[in-house]
Amino acid sequence: MFSFSRNCFKYCTSFFRRNVPNETILSTLSFCHKFQDSNEKNLHKICFSNHTHKFDCFLFQTNTSYTQFPVPFAPFSSPYSTKAPSRSYRRRARNRLLKSSKPTLDQAQFQLALSQLPPRFTTEELCCVIAQQDHPLVCLELFHWASQQPRFQHDVSTFHVTIKNLGAAKMFQEMDDIVNQLLAVPLIGSEALFNTVIYYFTQARKLTRAVNVFKHMKSGRNLVSCYRPSIRTYNILFAAFLGRGSNSYINHVYMETIRCLFRQMVNDGIKPDIFSLNSMIKGYVLSLHVNDALRIFHQMGVVYDCQPNALTYDCLVYGLCAQGRTNNAKELCYEMKTKGFVPGSKSYNSLVNSLALGGEIEEAVNYLWEMTDKQRSADFITYRTVLDEICRRGTIQEGMSFLQELQEKDLVDGHAYRKLLYVLEDDYGDSVSRNMGIQ
Repeated sequence: MFSFSRNCFKYCTSFFRRNVPNETILSTLSFCHKFQDSNEKNLHKICFSNHTHKFDCFLFQTNTSYTQFPVPFAPFSSPYSTKAPSRSYRRRARNRLLKSSKPTLDQAQFQLALSQLPPRFTTEELCCVIAQQDHPLVCLELFHWASQQPRFQHDVSTFHVTIKNLGAAKMFQEMDDIVNQLLAVPLIGSEALFNTVIYYFTQARKLTRAVNVFKHMKSGRNLVSCYRPSIRTYNILFAAFLGRGSNSYINHVYMETIRCLFRQMVNDGIKPDIFSLNSMIKGYVLSLHVNDALRIFHQMGVVYDCQPNALTYDCLVYGLCAQGRTNNAKELCYEMKTKGFVPGSKSYNSLVNSLALGGEIEEAVNYLWEMTDKQRSADFITYRTVLDEICRRGTIQEGMSFLQELQEKDLVDGHAYRKLLYVLEDDYGDSVSRNMGIQ
């Protein structure tokens, strides 16, 4: 009885509203004191005035013949948190969702695949059967079943086809188990197999595992084997580290790893190709080291015997414009066009924005018409920057004429035109209204 009174009093004190009448509170206190335990001396010190929970009042009725205990009008519920879920909670929820959404093994298809194998099958026959399966779980079960058969050992082909199927199905945990079995077997592997493993680990954002496999390829016991890292191995790692995001600080951190990989590749006698050199240039540009990118650019034909392509110039023009070095960007753009390359949309947009912000409005507009003639699309930010600089350095009427010309040349649709017009109205409201009235 004492414990029930304590619980009753706890619920009463937790869910009273601020505007509850004093008579109700006093009647509740007097009711609960009848069942108060002698050890609970601090019960009367609980304060009701500062409680913020909102809940309907309880109905208390006491008679001489019987006592009706408090019954709530609504079920008890705790308020929900307004905070965003933590990263660990999101990870656990994602893992639970992935586990619940995993497909189940099709026993009929698995038995059909087993029936296609002879009693004493070879690795080539097993590899052919696994490659014909559409369901990745059947491939995995065939691999495990073959591992338990006497006088059978997996080779490079069976490991390769199983890892490829699991990686394509994004079953990275199962693929990781197969890779552990592969690394535990000495002197089994190939360059193509380990390149596939590294590629799918980078797709799963498991860069640590990818680097461990790369170190396994470079380990001392594999000096005489045929699966040393090649230029393709390094290019896979370059692409993985460059795809970590657009944050310059993140790219700066990973750029040191890319630089070490590039130095190690050159020291191993592997000649860089255009993809490796463009990766270095792109990494330096994204990490705001444009001078280092220019150094690699000038060494391409002299040191590495590799000529730059359009992507090389696009990265450099974008990096120079990002640092406000517009004259150097124009020189590279001119050199690019003399070699027969057409600048990309990223180069043109960055160059037009940089020229407009630098006060060279006429040249920025000329490059804008040039990029439209070259079938390169300008983004909304470029149009807004040029339009804003025209209005700021010239007149509102010139800006309206430019906007009208964009619409006549069908460079902006109705939605983009209205957005640009709203920008002008926000910045130059009265002047725009007068010009619109004149037109």
